[in-house]
Amino acid sequence: MIRPSRSLILLAPLLAFLALAYVLPFLGVIGWSVTLPQPGIQNYTTALSDPLILSVFWRTLRICAIVTVISVVMGYILALLWVRGTPLVRTLTELCILIPFWISVLTRAFGWLALLSSRGLLNGWLEGMGIIDDPLRLVRNEFGVIVGMVHFMIPFAVFPLASAMRSVDERVLMAARGMGAGRTRIFAQVFVPMTAAGIMGASLLVFVFAIGFFITPAILGGGRSVMVAEMIYLRIFQSPDWGLAAAVSVILMVAISAALALLLKQLSPKGAR
Repeated sequence: MIRPSRSLILLAPLLAFLALAYVLPFLGVIGWSVTLPQPGIQNYTTALSDPLILSVFWRTLRICAIVTVISVVMGYILALLWVRGTPLVRTLTELCILIPFWISVLTRAFGWLALLSSRGLLNGWLEGMGIIDDPLRLVRNEFGVIVGMVHFMIPFAVFPLASAMRSVDERVLMAARGMGAGRTRIFAQVFVPMTAAGIMGASLLVFVFAIGFFITPAILGGGRSVMVAEMIYLRIFQSPDWGLAAAVSVILMVAISAALALLLKQLSPKGAR
């Protein structure tokens, strides 16, 4: 058994790296937020009262919530096939989960743009089949952003879900079957509740990743569905307004940290009781 003092020694390099890579830069961002363009908290007042900034916050939360729900539902289906399918189904599902990791997020975003744009493959096929007369607006709006983000996030949702499914005790399922429960009832009332921790973990992972998304919303949104990360980029490199961008970053970090702390408290054994 490793003593606590030795554990701290082993963790020291990691803690030092985290401090240098994350804590110190974030302290610098906090400094910008209260010193640029002049000392004070006017940047926070502006960020919390400007209708444009607030609308971007709400749009980000709405899109991230939709992406989280869709990604977790689709990820649950894939994880179920991966864990409990036949060997052939498991192999094919595993390929579907792992292959997207080999393709960069930029390539995937431009791929969706080529597929969904007004002159893209999907609209061209629909027009050629006579199904539509005018091209559908599938990109440069929230729909395109959601599609691209869901495609990226599904694999991240699969892993915690698959881990939770593999930990399900088969004896519980057999007992439910022995009590006369059908497959649907076993799945809805036994299997799903037993994987609730995986669902919460996947939701948390996807939502936090989605909050900071930049490339996909910028390309597929076309500047018409700006999210927080893109707004921060614009404030820094185009306005420029580094103090306000830093304040928005701090507010976003504090909000996410508070949400994570609250969720982890609810998931802890003490919170469960």
